[in-house]
Amino acid sequence: MTPDDMALLQEYARHNSEEAFATLVSRHINLVYSVSLRQVRDPHMAEDVTQAVFIILARKKDSLGPKTILSGWLCRTACYVSANALTVQQRRQRREQEAHMQSTLNETGDATPENTWEQISPLLEGALKSLGQKDHDAVALRFFEGRSFNEVSIALGVSEDTAKKRVTRAVERLRQFFSKRGVTISTAIIASTMAARSVQAAPAALAKSATAAAIAKGAAASGSAVIFANGTLKLMAWAKMKMAILIGAAVLVATGSGVILLREKDIRTREREIRAEEHQLRDRLRQPGVTAAEQKQLEEQLAQLLAEHNQLRQQQDQLRAEENKTNQ
Repeated sequence: MTPDDMALLQEYARHNSEEAFATLVSRHINLVYSVSLRQVRDPHMAEDVTQAVFIILARKKDSLGPKTILSGWLCRTACYVSANALTVQQRRQRREQEAHMQSTLNETGDATPENTWEQISPLLEGALKSLGQKDHDAVALRFFEGRSFNEVSIALGVSEDTAKKRVTRAVERLRQFFSKRGVTISTAIIASTMAARSVQAAPAALAKSATAAAIAKGAAASGSAVIFANGTLKLMAWAKMKMAILIGAAVLVATGSGVILLREKDIRTREREIRAEEHQLRDRLRQPGVTAAEQKQLEEQLAQLLAEHNQLRQQQDQLRAEENKTNQ
């Protein structure tokens, strides 16, 4: 029996099994590359984004729960990294996508599979983001991995009938998303087009390079891939900490200083992550062969980390002031 994704990830986490991680990469490399390419519209940048996604997976191996749908998680992470990559590179890909989309919608003709894909491809990741995580996972399992409804139901821990309803509901929401943006097609065409066109073959050497980069914690990756990974990890950590702070603020009156301690713990966790990221960036700066452009990007990342660290210290001071008021 072929090991499932989370069993392979646990094997890597517990025993540092490079073979297990390489199997995961080879299993999902085409999906991650396809999502990345649709976002950044540049094959070379898409390869860097793909490497960054698997670097993040290797670093987060201990934090993903056993019920995680890895294909869905990888899709969402590829979107986060792609967005960060576009910001870092200061590219105008979104404007180009909008211009391309407008020109496509202005064309007339029969709804051939090629025309349909040209219409929905630039919008697909945005449409998927509009779904809840459970619906997104169902779409990833059914159309990106090509699983049967029975297999989808087992992965999601629901009945087969529920899995069918979830996929049907998700595809209908995608149809509504496309319709609001001027693309009118049926759910049947959306489903068949996603199944046939959403995942394309990644470059032959990318699986090997992504595996090596992730296992080496970014040391073997390109400078851009490391920057993309570190920047995205920072954004993900901030999002998690902000949610914890919001939840803490909501129950502050009820629990008093206990919430303050929770929030301080979140800040200390982020500070440790910042120190680790800073160490990695400085190691990269000391490596031979770093170009002037890469050096500038790395120095900018270090400056951002320093600024974030200062903000965290200010938050700590504020929290301690709140705690003193609570205890008075």
